Amino acid sequence: AEMGGFYNLKTNPATGRMYKLGDAVKKGGLIISIEDEEFENGIAIKSKELSLEIAEQEQSKQKALYEKGGVTLSEMRNTEVRVTNARYDLENATLSLEKMSVRAPFSGVIVSLPHYTPQSRVAQASEMVGLMAYSKMYMDINLPESAIEYVVPNQSVYITHYTMPHDTLSGVISELSPAISTETRTFKGKILVDNNELKLRPGMFVKADIVVEQADSAVVIPKDVIISQRNSKYVYVVERNSAIMRNITTGLEDDVNVEIIEGLEEGDNLIIRGYETLRQNSRVKVLR
Repeated sequence: AEMGGFYNLKTNPATGRMYKLGDAVKKGGLIISIEDEEFENGIAIKSKELSLEIAEQEQSKQKALYEKGGVTLSEMRNTEVRVTNARYDLENATLSLEKMSVRAPFSGVIVSLPHYTPQSRVAQASEMVGLMAYSKMYMDINLPESAIEYVVPNQSVYITHYTMPHDTLSGVISELSPAISTETRTFKGKILVDNNELKLRPGMFVKADIVVEQADSAVVIPKDVIISQRNSKYVYVVERNSAIMRNITTGLEDDVNVEIIEGLEEGDNLIIRGYETLRQNSRVKVLR
């Protein structure tokens, strides 16, 4: 708090209840007011508002008289000075009074709210509220030395957390350090994460998949249906109710799927269950 006084926690207009931890606050929202009647009386803001009103009325009167030759230019300018001074005094008083209000400097979420008994006196500089904006978050990462030629700024990143395995958030590489640690053989980077739904929280550990290459049009299959044997990879497809072995060449991959460069075409009937027990030309029945 910039000023000391009596503590008054305000009502959250979105909930109709007093602000609490986890509440969202819009920029400029009043969270806490500090009341000090003696200080407010000393500011005398009503008196300064009246002084400005009187000065402006006098200025209008003097301007009308000047246009008729009733007063000199110097006399009219003096009223302008009085209006300027009165407005300056009122602005200063308003700024002083605003120090009695704790407002959100930006839109965010309340992450700390020390407890004070309503109308208890708090000292100047007391901690009032902690606010955090995390619709956009930065994620610190350490990348292996081998990735330095593949990872560049603005690459797409997919973020997941074990508590929400089916929700994927988007991000981009925002910063990369050119220095490699001699101890860990890694280099540091930052990912800017789009967290508009506030699913991620500060301090979480998450998984980041960086897209180093992508194919816009490709045949893709699950990795776990591929059988590896003698440095070759193959899968089974159905042709005329028989299992036929196809040698394949793979390309880009992620944790689940892999691109097929050669060996399969769009429309092939890939066997994805029971393939472990098949042999070339085994009879199969397709279930739809």
